[in-house]
Amino acid sequence: MNNPISIGPGSWVTLTFALKLENGELVDSTGDDPAQFTVGDGSLLPGFETAMFGMKAGEANTFNIPAAQGFGELNPDNIRLMKRADFNAEIELSEGLIVSFMDPKKREMVGIVRRLVGEVVEVDLNHPLSGRDLIFDVDIKAIEQISNEILRA
Repeated sequence: MNNPISIGPGSWVTLTFALKLENGELVDSTGDDPAQFTVGDGSLLPGFETAMFGMKAGEANTFNIPAAQGFGELNPDNIRLMKRADFNAEIELSEGLIVSFMDPKKREMVGIVRRLVGEVVEVDLNHPLSGRDLIFDVDIKAIEQISNEILRA
């Protein structure tokens, strides 16, 4: 009996997808060029992966991904007040400007300037899609089972 492989832990998946906001605005897409990933390798957020569990090659679906299962809820602790003097003097600070920092462990952090009040700069270090519910359109092209292990720690 033919039993096609379905997506689950250890699956190597080839797919196309479009990621949209609830208002229909396209945020990311593979277009017509398929992407590949192994379930659990960290390429996709767990909420996107688990939404596809059980799908088979040739299937397409649309999933509503709540903020908590996507890029997370907005975390007020990730909004920082900084001194204008903490920024390179050559940078013209403005609301909406994307700025990059190194954390104490030398990892890059990206933030968005939200407000400028005198010498104070409010920077939001949340992911730009935090707090947003998303629509995930996916079309599964191929699946291979390469492992029975869950790779994510």
